Amino acid sequence: MGDEVRETGRLDPAHDRRPPRRTPWGRRSSQGSGSRDGFPGDDRATYAALDLGTNNCRLLVARPTGDSFRVIDAFSRIIRLGEGISASGRISEAAIARAVEALAICRDKMSHRGVTRARLIATEACRTAANGGEFQTRIAEEVGLDLEIIGRGTEAELAATGCTPLLDPDAEGVILFDIGGGSSELVRLGRSAATRRGPPPPEIKAWASMPVGVVTLAERHGGHNVTRAVYEAMVDEVAVYLAPFVAENEFPAVDRMHLLGTSGTVTTIAGVHLALPRYDRRRVDGCWITDAEATVVVERLIEMSFEQRAANPCIGSERADLVLAGCAILEAIRREFPCKRLRVADRGLREGMLVQMMRADGVWGHSSSGAYPS
Repeated sequence: MGDEVRETGRLDPAHDRRPPRRTPWGRRSSQGSGSRDGFPGDDRATYAALDLGTNNCRLLVARPTGDSFRVIDAFSRIIRLGEGISASGRISEAAIARAVEALAICRDKMSHRGVTRARLIATEACRTAANGGEFQTRIAEEVGLDLEIIGRGTEAELAATGCTPLLDPDAEGVILFDIGGGSSELVRLGRSAATRRGPPPPEIKAWASMPVGVVTLAERHGGHNVTRAVYEAMVDEVAVYLAPFVAENEFPAVDRMHLLGTSGTVTTIAGVHLALPRYDRRRVDGCWITDAEATVVVERLIEMSFEQRAANPCIGSERADLVLAGCAILEAIRREFPCKRLRVADRGLREGMLVQMMRADGVWGHSSSGAYPS
């Protein structure tokens, strides 16, 4: 768990930049619109952002509005691309089959919606798997999608860009965390300056990426019968990765900061806290949870059996073996940063990609509220 497996520092956006590549529908996917059907400022322009993570495949299709964007289509499916990678070092054939099926649905949605500009990213599973490059080529050949395997710095930047509108403007600092399937990103954010052209850009003070996520942690420690001892062992493991970020940076007093979480873990905790009969993004995205309320939910989850977690409408059978690993990652973060308030974001990388593409294309006018649509 030394420096060879940890990335931390200040962002260098050029480090992860890739040259523009052609999408299956014949338009630029990264820089510049390159579109004959939709041009900067044209209300016919349609954007897509796809995030292929270690656990989930997610897509958003959106069109710009006067000061933000409007989502016109979306897709999300748990595919567990990273299942077994921690042991084998490779993406399995079963996981590839699940990814091909999900990505084909995304391709068809983008084609049906007439997407004119897209960015399609893959994260930790493809970064670390020995056959990540082979998987990338196979998706291009079988599905027709050209995935961009991004670095951890870019992943942190996109998460910050997507979540910036949820920062409390009165706070002196924010600790943003994104608990993923194979890695977890931390970003120290300062106050973002107001902008008259779309949502405010993030003020990133420092960032770190921990090579541990809900899938990898659950595979190492088990996710079905999680005792208190197992849970604490997971927290201790995460704390080792978290310590350098804490030691190498200066932070305001915790009572002048708040936490901002984006991931299935924190949205699940919010859903359980709100006692939702079924998950409702409109109630979860942007909600506040106190430190005491988060503790109550986590304690409830630890006491539940696997079957009880699976039966909860905000967890379900697909997340029942992962949720406590996510809680352990969150617990390590909360112990280092015992902020009184946690804001929940049901947004992140995809929204960050959409904002970056639209900002680059100059689609927004001179007036902006900096708010995303519900």
